[in-house]
Amino acid sequence: MKKTLMTFASESIVPQEKLYIKEEKNSFLTIGIPKENGEFERRVPLTPESVKILTSMGHKIFIEKGVGEYVFYSDLAYSEAGALVCEDIAEIWQCDIVIKIAPPSANEVKMMKNKSTFLSFLQLSMFSKEALEKITEKRINAVSLELISDSQNKHSIINSILEIEGKTAIVLAAELLTNTNGGKGILLGGCPGVTPTEIVIIGAGRAGREAARTADALGALVKVFDNNIDLLREIQTFVSPSTFTSTLHPNVLINAFKSADIVIGTLRFENGEKKFIVSEDMIANMKKGALIIDLSIDQGGCFETSVCPDSMKETLYEQCGVIHYCIPNISSRVARTTSIALSNHCLPLLIKIADSGNINDHMRKERNFRNGVYIYNGKIVNKFVGEHFNLPWSDIMLFLAPFQ
Repeated sequence: MKKTLMTFASESIVPQEKLYIKEEKNSFLTIGIPKENGEFERRVPLTPESVKILTSMGHKIFIEKGVGEYVFYSDLAYSEAGALVCEDIAEIWQCDIVIKIAPPSANEVKMMKNKSTFLSFLQLSMFSKEALEKITEKRINAVSLELISDSQNKHSIINSILEIEGKTAIVLAAELLTNTNGGKGILLGGCPGVTPTEIVIIGAGRAGREAARTADALGALVKVFDNNIDLLREIQTFVSPSTFTSTLHPNVLINAFKSADIVIGTLRFENGEKKFIVSEDMIANMKKGALIIDLSIDQGGCFETSVCPDSMKETLYEQCGVIHYCIPNISSRVARTTSIALSNHCLPLLIKIADSGNINDHMRKERNFRNGVYIYNGKIVNKFVGEHFNLPWSDIMLFLAPFQ
C-alpha cells in the first residue's frame, strides 16, 4: 500500500507574531483630601502609610495643610509619603476624586470640577439641599462610604465605625459617671458588696454588641433591647449567655429604664425604615442623675429628648433630671484609631477604582460599590436620598445598563 504523506505549510505550524492592541486606560488617580472644618469632626480618611502605598503606585495625592493635626499626623509625614501639601485648597477640590469624612458644603462643591467624584459619609442631618443641588448641576458622582458593601454584602466601613463607637460609648459613660465630670460618682464596674451599674442598650447591631461586650467585661449588668431576634441571639453568643435580652416590649422597657444608670441608643435607620423613638415620659421615669448617650444623633436620634448641640462646649445637658450626651460622630473622640480603621478600608477601595481604569468603569463592574452611589453623573440614584430632599430619583442601572 502506498503511504500518503501529509504536508503542512511552514507558517501553519510555526508560531507567528501578531500585533496586540491594548486599550490604554488612565489608571493614575488624582486624589484630594481636604481638612475637616466641622467642630465635631477630627478624623481623616487616609493615613501617611496608606498615602505612601498610593503614591508608590503612581497616584497623586493632594492634602490640605494641617489635615492630620488632630490625629498627630504631621504635614511632613504626609509629604515624606509622597503627598503634595497645599495651602491653596482650590487645588485639592480640583482633583478627580475628593475623599473626606463629612459631606460637602455648598461652598466646597463650588470648587469641585465638573464630572469629578466625591466620597464621604452621607450624614443627611449635616447635608444641605443647596450642596446637593450644586452636585447635580456639576454632574458630579457622589458616593456614600457607609453604603458601600463588601463581597459578603455587609457594610464593612460603617461596621468598623460602629464597633469603635460602641466601645467608646462605654469608656465615655464610665468617665461621665464620676464626680469629676458632674456624675453621681459611680464606678461603672462596681465592686464586691456593691450593686453593679445597670446599662440599657437600645439596638443590638454592631455598636450595641460592642458596647455590651465592653460593659460586660467591666462587670456591669447589661440589658439589650431590639426587635431583631437574630441580633439578640448574637449578643448572647458573643457577649454572654446570661446577658439580658428582650424585644422592644413597652412594659419590659419601662421597668428597665427605671433602674438603669446608663441608657445607650445605637439604633441605625437606613433607607427610610421606620424609626423607633423612646418617649420623653419613659425618660422622665429614670433615676435622677442617670446618663443617656445617643449614638444615633446624626440621624436625628432615637430619644425624644435628644438634641444635637451647636458647639463642643455644650456637650452635656440635663432634661427630666437625666444627663444627655448627644454628640455626633463619637468615634472622633478616638480619632487616630478611627482614622487608621478608615484608612484600612479606603486604601483598597481606591486601588480597586484605579485597577478598573476609572470611576465609571468601577461602578459598572462592582455591584457592591454601586450600592454606595447616591448621585451618578448629576442624577440622584438613591431612593432614600431623593425622598429625604423631596427630589426625583432614578435607578442607577438605567444609566449603566447600556454599557454592560
